[in-house]
Amino acid sequence: MAGIRLPPEDADVSQVARQVSAVDLISDDDRSVAADSWSIKSEYGSTLDDEQRHADATEALSAAAYRAPSDYSSDKEEPDAEAVSSLLGFQSYWDATYADELANFREHGHAGEVWFGADVMEIVASWTKTLCLGVSQRHLPNHVDNANHVSAGEPEKELSSWSVLDVGTGNGLLLQELAKQGFSDLTGTDYSEGAIDLARSLADRAEFTNIKFLVDDVLDTKLDKKFQLVVDKGTLDAIGLHPDGPLKRLMYWDSISGLVASGGLLVITSCNSTKDELIQEVDAFNQRSGASPESDTTVDLDASKDPPPFQYIDHVRSYPTFTFGGSVGSRVATVAFLRN
Repeated sequence: MAGIRLPPEDADVSQVARQVSAVDLISDDDRSVAADSWSIKSEYGSTLDDEQRHADATEALSAAAYRAPSDYSSDKEEPDAEAVSSLLGFQSYWDATYADELANFREHGHAGEVWFGADVMEIVASWTKTLCLGVSQRHLPNHVDNANHVSAGEPEKELSSWSVLDVGTGNGLLLQELAKQGFSDLTGTDYSEGAIDLARSLADRAEFTNIKFLVDDVLDTKLDKKFQLVVDKGTLDAIGLHPDGPLKRLMYWDSISGLVASGGLLVITSCNSTKDELIQEVDAFNQRSGASPESDTTVDLDASKDPPPFQYIDHVRSYPTFTFGGSVGSRVATVAFLRN
């Protein structure tokens, strides 16, 4: 993915010029958007006031416009200046965010922000538990035949045996919620080392010592294990905000399909895509993988045909909805897919 670059006539002068121009390109609107990302408040609290959040946002925007490559990121090129508005798609933004939150935790004991809010996180965890118990007992929505999964046993015992991966885990609080629901084989990955440090610290404080955390980029994963449950809360959203978002989303599906075990589940929570848009994206991936374009991924498939990699099985229906332009929608969508 590395682009072709011409060497500057004067490397030192050019580097300084790029840094200055990057700051100049940051508008007040960009600062406001970035600062708002720190203001997704939750019961876990934050000590950042508006002035400090705007200062941190300006620093993150500058880093997004010019940064050094990272060993942990699949994003190896320097973003163009016009891509500043998509700073949430860059690792530098998240490194700055989690460095700040880790310092805040060490000084004040605060867990930091919860993306989409604590209420959404709790809904995702409890709904996922119910769905996994249904899969274990072969009680699936939409009449999907889950012949690949293990036979039903004691529900709670089945739940504790599920291997769970949270990609882009951030502060790891979703895994803590899943642990409260009865899951015990839990792994969280993130390409930001600061996020992993924070997640480990929070899990240790809450005595969830069984949760494993690893630095890993889902777009260039080094994991060699498949998981029965893979959850994504906002990671696909962030990937899509990179200037090369469409390409990186293709990479995401190629990678994530190799992480979900046959008969396992992928649960995606998004604020940038609707349920229907996520299903369409999965359909497109299925077709690229060789599944028949006319296959309906929401119904049983003819055993004589190769099934698509993923089938839609259900979505969260309890989020508050709103109506706009005659259409009913929600600010968050959580959708589950079965891995064939």
